[in-house]
Amino acid sequence: MTEQTADHLQIYSDGDQAHARAAWCREVLNTAPDRFDAGRQIARRLGALVEDGRVEFGFWTPELQDWRIADGDVYLEILRPREALDLTASTRDVTFDRVLLPVERCEAFTFAAAKGLRAGDRDSVGDFYALVWRDQDGALNRILDPLASSLPYGAFAPAEIYDLPAMQARRHDKGYFEQVRGETPHKFAPPTSILQVHVPTATPGGTLAALTRQFERLGARVAAGLPLEPDDELFAGYDAVQLLPVEPTTVYEAGPAFWTDSDADDSAVTAHLMRPDTTNWGYDIVISGMATVNPVLLETARPDELVDLAAVLHNFPRYPKMLVIDLVFGHADNQGLNALNSHFFAGPNMYGQNLDYHNPFVRAILLEMQRRKVDFGADGVRVDGAQDFKWWDASTQQMRHDDAYLQEMSELVQSIAGTEYHPWFVFEDGRPWPQEDWELSSDYRAVIENQRDFDPDVFQWGPLTFAHNTPFIYTFWLSKYWRIKEILTRGSNWISGTANHDTLRRGTQVSPKLNINTRLGETKMEILDKAYDNPAVSILTYAALPGVPMDFLNATARASWGFVRNQDDKYGVKVVAEEAISLKWQVDEYAYSIPGAFRFLKELGFETREDLARFMEFLPALVEVTDYDLHTIATLLNAVEPTLAGPHPVTVGVLKQIARAWMDDMHEYCNVSHSTSKLDPVQTNAMRRLRMFRLHNPWLRHNLRPDDHFRYVEPIDGRTVFVSLRNAPQGGEVFTICHMEGGETEEIDPLDLLPDSVSRNDWYLAIRSPGIGSDYMGGPITLRDSMGLVFTRGLDVTHLSDEPH
Repeated sequence: MTEQTADHLQIYSDGDQAHARAAWCREVLNTAPDRFDAGRQIARRLGALVEDGRVEFGFWTPELQDWRIADGDVYLEILRPREALDLTASTRDVTFDRVLLPVERCEAFTFAAAKGLRAGDRDSVGDFYALVWRDQDGALNRILDPLASSLPYGAFAPAEIYDLPAMQARRHDKGYFEQVRGETPHKFAPPTSILQVHVPTATPGGTLAALTRQFERLGARVAAGLPLEPDDELFAGYDAVQLLPVEPTTVYEAGPAFWTDSDADDSAVTAHLMRPDTTNWGYDIVISGMATVNPVLLETARPDELVDLAAVLHNFPRYPKMLVIDLVFGHADNQGLNALNSHFFAGPNMYGQNLDYHNPFVRAILLEMQRRKVDFGADGVRVDGAQDFKWWDASTQQMRHDDAYLQEMSELVQSIAGTEYHPWFVFEDGRPWPQEDWELSSDYRAVIENQRDFDPDVFQWGPLTFAHNTPFIYTFWLSKYWRIKEILTRGSNWISGTANHDTLRRGTQVSPKLNINTRLGETKMEILDKAYDNPAVSILTYAALPGVPMDFLNATARASWGFVRNQDDKYGVKVVAEEAISLKWQVDEYAYSIPGAFRFLKELGFETREDLARFMEFLPALVEVTDYDLHTIATLLNAVEPTLAGPHPVTVGVLKQIARAWMDDMHEYCNVSHSTSKLDPVQTNAMRRLRMFRLHNPWLRHNLRPDDHFRYVEPIDGRTVFVSLRNAPQGGEVFTICHMEGGETEEIDPLDLLPDSVSRNDWYLAIRSPGIGSDYMGGPITLRDSMGLVFTRGLDVTHLSDEPH
C-alpha cells in the first residue's frame, strides 16, 4: 500500500489494489469472447465503488490515449471540504483540501483505489472526486465520472463518493422483492394502469421527497378507510407510477455553473457552489450521470429519495404499486459533448447528438448505467425514443435500427435484496419516425415482434398514445377509427390513452382557428382540459380497449403543461416563440392576474395577459421571417406602434431575459397544486372508480375475442358514439357506450345497442360519467358529447370505491 503525502487527512492510496484491478482489466480484454463482453465486465467496476473499507475507482478514458497523456500526469483528485458542507444551501464558497492520488492504466481504462475516504450516505456528505491530468502548462484538467452515484452539483461537477451498499441495506421494501425470489430471475408482469408524473410539477414541493409524502398520505388514508379528497383521488387507483426522466439534465447554457473553481493549486481548491435549480421537462439529458438522480429533484440532496419513493409505492397498503422509470438513451443534448469523451458520440441529430452504439464500450457503459439506475428500486422501465437507437452501416450506406441493443436492455438482470429480476419493459417506438408519413406507416409493433420469444409481455406505446394526437379536433375519433380497430385486435401489448407529456404539449400547439370541438367547453382552456381529461375517452380506454391505460397527472388535474426548459441561451427565444401559442389555450386573463402568477414576466413590464399576448403575437412571426436573427427581431420589435409592453429598448439580451422569464413562470404555472382547488369531486371520483374497475378486471388488457363486439353507432348523424361488449374469460360481461364527439343523441335505451343475440336482462349500471345524475340507473337517456356508461352482468363490482384488496 502506497501512502500519499497529505497524511493529516489520513487518505492513503492503495496502489496494490489499483495495480491488481488494472491487471484484471488486461486479462478480461485478452480473454473475453469479444470487446462488448469485455466492456460489460469492466463496466461493472467503473465509477466509485465503496466496499471492504476502501473505495475503488474506474474510468473509461480513451481521450487520454488520443491525446498521448503520460501515466505520470494522470491522478485521482479527492476533494474534502474543510468545513461542514450544507448541500441544500443556495450558494456558498467552499474550500476543499485537494489530494492527488496515483492511478493505474490499462489501455483505455484508468483505475485507482484508496482508504481513509469519506463516503456519503443519507446522513453525511462524502468526499468529492474526479480524474485529472496535467497539461504542458502545469494546469490540471478534470475528467468527470459519467457513472457517478451522487452528483449534488450536477453532471458537470465533481461527483460525491456515495455508499450505495448502505443505501440498499436501509431500504424499506426488501420484502417486496424477497417475496418473488426464485431460482431464476423473476419477471415483473404489466400493471393494469399507469400514472405518468413529472416530479417538479406534481406537488408544491416539486421533489421526489414531496411526491413520496403525497403517496404516504394517500396510503395512510386508504389504510384507515378515510375518505379521499379530489387531490388525493388524482393519485389513487393506479398500480404503477411512471416518472418522467429523473436523471441530470442540461445546465444553464450561458452560466452560471453550479461548481466554479475560483482558486486552486495541488493542495487546495476554493469553489463557488450553487444548488442546482434548473427547470426542465426531463428529456434534455446529457447521458453523463444517468446512473443517479437529478439533484434538482432532491429535497435533501440525497439520492436515497428515489429509493424512498420506490419503497412507499411497493409497500402501499392492500395493493403494491410499481415504480416505472423513463430511460433516455436514444440521444444526448449537445451539452453532453462537454460532459463525456468524444468516443460516446456518432454525430449530430435533430435532438443534439447520436450515441455510438457500435462502440462496444459505449454499448456496455450505457447498459451499466441502466442497471444501476433500475437498482434504485424500479420494477418497470420505459425506454424513450427507441426508434432513435440506430447505427451507420457502412456496407449499405444507411442507418439501421439497433434492435439487438433494445433486447440487451430488456434482458438485463437486476438485483435488489438478494432477488434477481427482469423489470417490465415498455418501448416508445414510432418508426419510421421522423419520416413524413410516420403516422400512417408506423405499426408500433417492431419491438414487440422482435422480442416476443424472449418476453411475451414487452410493451410499446400504442398509436393513440404516441401519435401526438389532438382529440379536441372535430372528426378526430372517426378519422382514427382505423387505428382503434388495430387496438382492438393487436393492442394487448400497447400502452393506451390519449393524455401524456407529448400529447398534451401537442394540444397546446394547435391553432385555435382549426375545426375545434366547441361542445367540449365555452373557453379554449375548458376545451383543452376536457379533451385530455375526458370521461368518454377514459371509459373507452379503461372499460373497452385492451392494453395498459396511462394517464398524465397534469392532464387529470387539468393543470397546464408545456416544453419547460430554462437553460437555453442560443435557442431559448425560438423555443418560446414556438410555445407562445399555448398562451391562447392555457392562460386566461383571470389566471394571469392571480397574485404570484407570472411574477417574472410582470416584473419585466407585462402587467396583464393582454400585454404579453400582444408581444407574443409579434415574436413568432418575426422569428420566422428573419430566420431567427435576434438582432433584427429586436430592432423590429422596437419599431412597433403603439409601443409594446415590456422592457425598452428591446435588445438581444432583453429577448433572452423575456424567454427565461416565460420558462420560469410557465414552469411554476404548470404545478398541479394550482389546480387542486378547482377540481370537480364528481369528475375525480368517477375517474378513480373507473381505474378501480380496471384493477378488478385485469382480463380487459387482452385483445378482443371473436365473440366480443365493437362498433360506432350508425347512422352517424353528426356524432361519434362507440359501443363495446366484452366477455370475461371466467364468465361475465362488460358493455360500454361512449359519446366521443358531436351533437346529442335522440333519447335511447343504451341496452338497445347491444348485439341482437345478447339478452337485455340482468344488466347493472356500474359507472356513469359526470353529467349523468346519480338517480339514473338505466333506461332511456339522451347522451351528449363526452358522456359514457358502463354496464356489467355477472361481475363483482363491489370494490369500486376503495383500493383493491
